[in-house]
Amino acid sequence: MGSIRNISKSVVRALSHRGPTQRIEPTPWDLQFLPVGPIQKGLLFPKPNPQQDAGNLIHHLKDSLARTLDFFPPLAGRLGAIQHGDDTTSFSIDCNNTGALFVHAVADGVRTYDILQHARDPSVYSFFPLNGVKNIEATSKPILGVQVTELDDGIFIGCTVNHSVTDGTSFWHFLNSWSEISRGAVDLSKPPVFERSYLKDHTDGPIRFPSSQLKQIHDEHIPSPLDENVLHFTRESIAKLKAKANAEVGSNKISSLQAVLAHVWRSVYRTKHPDPNEEISHGLAFSVRPRLRSMPQEYFGNAVQFGGLTLKARELLEGGLGNVALQMNRTVAAQTEETMSNFLTSWPKSPVLITPGMVNAVNGLFGIGSHRYDAYGNDFGWGRPIALRSGPGNKVNGMMVVRPGVEEGSIDIEACLLPETLHALVNDQYFVGAHEFHALEMVA
Repeated sequence: MGSIRNISKSVVRALSHRGPTQRIEPTPWDLQFLPVGPIQKGLLFPKPNPQQDAGNLIHHLKDSLARTLDFFPPLAGRLGAIQHGDDTTSFSIDCNNTGALFVHAVADGVRTYDILQHARDPSVYSFFPLNGVKNIEATSKPILGVQVTELDDGIFIGCTVNHSVTDGTSFWHFLNSWSEISRGAVDLSKPPVFERSYLKDHTDGPIRFPSSQLKQIHDEHIPSPLDENVLHFTRESIAKLKAKANAEVGSNKISSLQAVLAHVWRSVYRTKHPDPNEEISHGLAFSVRPRLRSMPQEYFGNAVQFGGLTLKARELLEGGLGNVALQMNRTVAAQTEETMSNFLTSWPKSPVLITPGMVNAVNGLFGIGSHRYDAYGNDFGWGRPIALRSGPGNKVNGMMVVRPGVEEGSIDIEACLLPETLHALVNDQYFVGAHEFHALEMVA
């Protein structure tokens, strides 16, 4: 694609920030993400109005962002690092209105078509700010960065948000709110909730990390050479997979997503021809919000817990789609309120931080994200987005990021795999022929 020019960089602060700094205590769900990268998602739009002055559009987006930050003060703040006398450090989210980064750029010679025809073009990475930043660096760098890139016939809004402050649900809550205010809303239809009183029964003051543990965060991780692809599942193909999985085990419990993930998991390992007795794992991210009664759905922060299941290759490949999907369903069902509460109590005693190397070392796949996010409802005042793309952060072998497809009821899975694995997958007749599957163009 063409070259990109940065026109301006500025700081956007909450419009009506008043009073002393509000400090929010991070939870174990927040702190576990300190070593990894931020969430990076961006939306592609047709150009609002060919006759509209670009400067007016940028001013409007910056003004509406400032008004949105009034409702989301953590995103205009920084991480606070507090040094203790016993050579430990604790962290806080300081809502001090230091400001979010706002970048205005132009991609010369780039059209929306260029992005639409390539599902994973690495040149799109230049449409995101704060690339290569780890979450722990938000002690001095912005928690939120926004880049608005003008294309010849469109606009790309790329957002980078610190993953130790938000999860996917909170990220889309913010973006939905910004688009709502951009369309003229004064108040939000779903204001965020920052209350964390439910944690008082589980934690005893700030969680402290030994300096030796924090030093390891800054060690360089050398990623494996990976390819990426977006695996697109239509509403019809999803329905077929779900019906097949449930019919095989005489159940009606298996969800659409469980059937899709089970199909992808089995297909990946069919191409690898593993030893029948090899143990293969599939990690899953679970949303805490529907499982913790004291947590409102509008809770702002991380509310994600991890689990998974391990099967021998023989069971994975010979047991059928329904058997694998049913075991995945049982793993999800086992994540109860008691499980969440036990995690909150035990994690501070021996904190385990997620690192890219840990995820890469898993012998299997790792599914995160959700197809229920309202990504395509983000109308900033000139229509819905026509595509969703991700930035370069947190690309590790085996990562399967679930997101909604552009057509209602469809699911996209961003697959990051070794080149030979991904090539074999998208050319495997079992995988392609089992449903109405469409793999968008693969990055070479």
